[in-house]
Amino acid sequence: QVQLVESGGGLVQPGGSLRLSCAASRSIFSFYAMGWYRQAPGKQRELVATLTSGSMTEFADSVKGRFTISRDNAKNTVYLQMNSLKPEDTAVYYCNAKRVSVSNLEYDYWGQGTQVTVSS
Repeated sequence: QVQLVESGGGLVQPGGSLRLSCAASRSIFSFYAMGWYRQAPGKQRELVATLTSGSMTEFADSVKGRFTISRDNAKNTVYLQMNSLKPEDTAVYYCNAKRVSVSNLEYDYWGQGTQVTVSS
């Protein structure tokens, strides 16, 4: 069973920065993609950023130029650096990892979520 543990959320003022971490219980080389999603109250969960095993990235239009995604393979950890935060970035942020088994079954794993609140 794969576990993803997020950390780094909290309360920050508009314009501030936070770095979220997602530590995986197994080598992140086993995932073909890892990423971050978020869900604000009353809204659907949405993609924030993804990073593939081939180092390709994808970002939501709303965070382009402000957020970056990176990984530390030795620590089995993926990071989301969030700069120039806005109140509309307030949400629960979830780490996601995707894996394909040898029998070609796709697996989706989720962390428990970490709250990010941007407010003055």
